[in-house]
Amino acid sequence: TYFLDKLRSTPDGDGTLLDHSIVLYGSSLSDGNEHNFDPLPVLLMGGASGRLKGGRHLQYAAHTPMSNLLLSMLDKLGIDQDAHGDSTAKLEI
Repeated sequence: TYFLDKLRSTPDGDGTLLDHSIVLYGSSLSDGNEHNFDPLPVLLMGGASGRLKGGRHLQYAAHTPMSNLLLSMLDKLGIDQDAHGDSTAKLEI
C-alpha cells in the first residue's frame, strides 16, 4: 500500500502517477509446495492513462496463460503484438 499511496499522491500531468501507470503484483506460483502455477492470483492496478478501468474483479477460464494478461497489458500501453510467450489470445481487461 505504501508504493500505491506514493503513486496516488504524486502529481503527473493531468492526474497522478497511478493514473498513468500499470502495476502488476502477484507470483509465478499459486502453490509453492506443489510448484503449481495455475491458478495465479494477481492484482493489476493503475489507470494506464485512462485505458484501464479499475474497481473490478475479473476471473478467467481455468488454465488461461499468464502471458495472455501480459499481452493485454502491452496492448493497453499501445504496443501491438500478435503473441507473447505461450499466449493464446488477448484478455479483456
